[in-house]
Amino acid sequence: MDNRGTKRNCFPLVGLILLCQIWHGEAKHGTATFYTPPYLPSACNGFEGFGTMIAAASEAIWDNKAACGRHYRVRCKHTHHDRPSPCKDKSVIVMITDFCPPGSCHGTIDLSQEAFEMIAHPAAGVVHIEFTE
Repeated sequence: MDNRGTKRNCFPLVGLILLCQIWHGEAKHGTATFYTPPYLPSACNGFEGFGTMIAAASEAIWDNKAACGRHYRVRCKHTHHDRPSPCKDKSVIVMITDFCPPGSCHGTIDLSQEAFEMIAHPAAGVVHIEFTE
């Protein structure tokens, strides 16, 4: 019996799986807070607006302004209290448009209020998240 056809058909599937892993990246963990309008000016775009599904990057992901324009999918995982959990069963995709400087940044990603409300109840203030680029 000739197994060459079976092996050849397997390679595209393996390649697709690897591509998906590279493309979606591994989920990172951190914390998210939120900030309120006005969202302009921003460290990345000055007075050019990009809507409300935006975020400010902390030093952890800022990368000397290289984070500007990156998109992250953010999902709430839990809080310190978890009674009841403020997390919603949703994720949000945000674009980095600003910098959250050390000392004033209390999370890995500082989401716009609108983006934060998509994943968690604002009363939580700070939530643990997982995020992917």
